[in-house]
Parts: sequence; C-alpha cells; structure tokens
Amino acid sequence: METKHLKKYAPIARREFIEAVTNKAAVYGLLPEQILPMKEEGDVVIIGERPFPKQVGAQRRELERRIQRDGFNQFIEAIAYTWFNRFVAIRYMELHGYLEHGYRVLSHPDGKALPEILENAERVELSGLNRDAVVDLKLDGGKDEQLYQMLLLAQCNALHKAMPFLFESVKDGTELLLPDNLLHTDSLVRGLVNEIPEEQWQEVEIIGWLYQFYISEKKDEVIGKVVKSEDIPAATQLFTPNWIVRYMLHNTLGRKWMATYPDSPLKEQMEFYIEPAEQTLEVQRQLDEIIPDSLNPEELTLLDPACGSGHILVEAYDLFKAIYLERGYRPRDIPALIMTKNLFGLEIDDRAAQLAGFALLMKARDDDKMLFSKYVQPQIKVIRSTEYLDIYTITESIESATNDVSTDTATDISQLFDIFRNGCTIGSLAYVSDNLSKNISRLKVVCEGHLSDSGLFEAVALQAFIPIIDQAIFLCQQYDVVVTNPPYMNTKAMPSQLKEFASEFLEESKADTFTMFIKRGVELTKSNGYTGMVTPMVWMFLSTYEEFRDVMLSMTQITSLVQLEYNAFEPACVPISTFVLQKRQLDDATG
Repeated sequence: METKHLKKYAPIARREFIEAVTNKAAVYGLLPEQILPMKEEGDVVIIGERPFPKQVGAQRRELERRIQRDGFNQFIEAIAYTWFNRFVAIRYMELHGYLEHGYRVLSHPDGKALPEILENAERVELSGLNRDAVVDLKLDGGKDEQLYQMLLLAQCNALHKAMPFLFESVKDGTELLLPDNLLHTDSLVRGLVNEIPEEQWQEVEIIGWLYQFYISEKKDEVIGKVVKSEDIPAATQLFTPNWIVRYMLHNTLGRKWMATYPDSPLKEQMEFYIEPAEQTLEVQRQLDEIIPDSLNPEELTLLDPACGSGHILVEAYDLFKAIYLERGYRPRDIPALIMTKNLFGLEIDDRAAQLAGFALLMKARDDDKMLFSKYVQPQIKVIRSTEYLDIYTITESIESATNDVSTDTATDISQLFDIFRNGCTIGSLAYVSDNLSKNISRLKVVCEGHLSDSGLFEAVALQAFIPIIDQAIFLCQQYDVVVTNPPYMNTKAMPSQLKEFASEFLEESKADTFTMFIKRGVELTKSNGYTGMVTPMVWMFLSTYEEFRDVMLSMTQITSLVQLEYNAFEPACVPISTFVLQKRQLDDATG
C-alpha cells in the first residue's frame, strides 16, 4: 500500500488534535496546571465565571477524575487519540457507504467545502437528534458550526450500539472535548479529507498504517530510554508488512487445515504456504497419529496476544472465511461466526484496540450489510489494571447482593487483583493460576447476576470489575493458533514492574519482551497447535538467549523459518526472523 500521504499526514494530525483538545479542555476549566472550581446554580454550572448547562457538571467531573488518575498530558493525549480514531472511522464508513442515512459526514461527494450532512441536515435521521433544534439552527443561517457539532455528536452516538468500544455512550465526558471550528478551511476535518486521497481508503489496511504513523513521533520521544508503562505501546508497536502476516497465517492456521484436508482448495489461496518437509517413515507415522480426522471451523481459534491495530486479525478473517465457504456455510452467516467464535485479540493500548475492533468490524461488514444491526462485537480485550479499583467495594458489593461471600469467591477476587495490579504494563504475559482458571467463569456469573439488584455505587464497581474477569478468561484458554508481532524491548528499557514480573515468571526469556511473548505464545497454544511470530533474529545466535533456546526447543519444533536482513520492513532497524513453531516433540522431525 502506498503510504507517503499517510506518513506525512498522521504525525501532523496528532499534534493538531492534541492542541485542539487542549484548547477545548480549557473552555471547561481543565488546564495543565490547575482545574478551575465548578459550582451549581439552579439549572446551570459555573466554571470560571462562564455558565454551562447543568448536565455539563457530571461530564466534567468524569474528566476531572481521569486527569487525577492519569495526569493532564496523558489524559489529553488519550482524548485526542480517541477523536482522531472516530474521525478516521467515520471517514472510512462514509466512503464505503456504511452510514445508514447515506450522507457523507466529513466531506461532500461533489467536492464542496461544507459536508454533505450539513447541506441535508433537516433530512437526516439519527437516533436522539432533536429535529426541531436542527431546523431552527438551519433556518438561522449563521450557526452552521453549532449545527455541525450537533450532527457530528449525533452520528457518534448513533454508532454507539454497533461500536461501543470506539463510540462511548451519549453522555460520556469525551463529548465535551469535541474540537471546535471543524468547518474552517484549516480544520481537523479538512486535513483528514484533503491530505489523504480517497482511493487510499479502499482497503481497511489504511487503519493500521495511520496508527503506525500517528504514534511515530511519540516513538521517537521514548525510544532508547527507560519506558514508562503508558509509553510502552508507542515504544514497541510496529505495523507488520502484509506478506509477513500472510506467511505466518498460511503456515499456522493454513497448515493446520491442510494437514487434515491435504486436497483442500485453500492451498491455491495461500501464496506463502510452505509445504511440510519430507520426514522419515517413523516420524511421518507419529505425525499422522496427531493429525485429527476432521476439523469443525466453528471450533478453530486464533489469538493475537499483542494485536495492535488488528492487521493480523483482519488477514486471518479472510482465511477463516475461505475455510467456512469450503465447508458449505451460507455466506451471510460467516462474518458473525468468525467474529464470535474464531478470532481473539488482546492489547494494552485502548486506542490501538479501538482501531483493531473497527478494522475487523469493517471487514465483516463488507460481507454482511446487516451486521451493525446484529450488534456483533469483535472479541478484542484491552488488558486493564486493577490499580485504581477498590477490592473492598467489589467484595462488599457481591456480599450485599447475596448476603454472603464465600471464602473461595473472596480469594478469587483477591487473586485477580494481584495478577492484574500492573495489567497495563504486563499485558497478556500475565499468568492465571490453574485453580483460578477453574473458578473464573463462576465468578463472572456471580458478578453479572448481581448487577441489576445492586445499588448504583455497587453496580459501578462490579461493572468495572467484569472486564478484569473477561481478560482473565482469555488468558485461561488455549488456542489452536497464536500469531503475533510481539513488542520488542530489552531489559534496559523495561519499566521496573515488567522487570520484576519477568524475573519471577519468565526467568529464561527475560532478556527481551519478544522472547517473553514467544514463551507465553507457546503456552497459550494447544498441544500440536501452531505459534507464528516475527521478531528480531538475535534469539537464534546470541549467548544471552541460550537458555531461552533450550526451553523453547524443549516445548516446540520449528516447522519453518525465514531469516531476513536489516530494514526488512520500516521502521524496524534490526535484522528480522519470522517463523512458525508447532507445540509438539518428535525426535528427528525436520523443519
């Protein structure tokens, strides 16, 4: 894919979105060095001597809490990133005709300066949109900016049910920080529309590239230093070239399918599939014994434990689709099956996960025009931390709803808090004990069962705890295939929490995050399943990785490996290897 326009646009866009959100935050008294007091007077709240509707009070209090938790700069960066992602999502959907009302929201098909939705404001039907207010603003003739903000927020709110991971609920605090002056000739909207040619929006791959270039300046700021937990995504994430993704998928998921169905037409679609090496008769006999007689497409699972913006999951969608079609499934049933049964992703970066979920949903929407109305959600979880949750409130919430908390339940809650205390740093490397794995589904049932009969305060606590349970469930399972481009970070750059975790749980692979992910990837893979990775090649040669090599080769066998050179893909600046491991042990097997 041609990326020069994206590479030029995205870093500039990041700076402009941050500036715009910072300016809008100041309007509501949220400043880098202080938060201005807010007081209620009748039907309004007063912030810095300016009156606002009373509902603004609750939204600003939510934003205050986030600033207190994350710090002002990190808060602003996250909000700017979220609005960037939303604009990117709307741009993609308007060019693909996925918006139900049929009008473009950010541009005009005839190249006019004002967006098509503004030109047709009185005809637009969006849930929650006040049509009388729209007509009044339209007739006024001088309030296009106010009207456009109303339409844009209504569009975001209308997309909430289909994409709650990207478009939060109607009264979410981020609504306050929608940037101003969006109709100006130099606005954020104009930049997005004018700087990237329309033809480049045809492939969903654009989402990953925009993410890569959006964080590029942040990567330059933090690389080579000890990385803070919140900066790990920027320091470590790279968009994987399409051919490497396909090599990994063709020789993991594709290889598993071909082993059971050697005459499958799937082979014709896999240009990077490598035929298995010729084996001795004895080895081949052992291999034949572990190959299943049949495979149910609905039971095949693939995990990307560091999914970034979702490139691997999106490519895996096509392979699963081909498998379903081969088995005679109806095309309209396939997208929801793949989304709910086959593809799973984990990530520590909320904004990357937003884009991953969106990209995967767009891939499925290509094949099912009714997908949005089915509210099918991608199985992508952001690994969250328990650092800011209150274990006592959660435990007491269950106790107040059930009149009892068993010792087992209290123990399970305590274990989850310990496991994910640094969840945003450790991510999918975290280990869930066997005992907790047995109880985790029951704990989720208990929590969900008492959401409705809890008080508001208790319900909020339980609602915040359920995602912790969900991420633990993902890490309790094993998958037929695990494929990822893991983060690369050596010991010198790791935050202290990650170093301590590695020393306790991943001693033999602690030299770099990528070796930790190889080890965990294999552990998350079922027996005889496949793990595909792309990593620096240093693990193959250096004495630092000798113990790691011994451990890895005691667990797996290399079925194929491609050794690349420097600058195999931008912006990687180390020699790369990409390889597939099978979780098995057969003496004398050949890769």
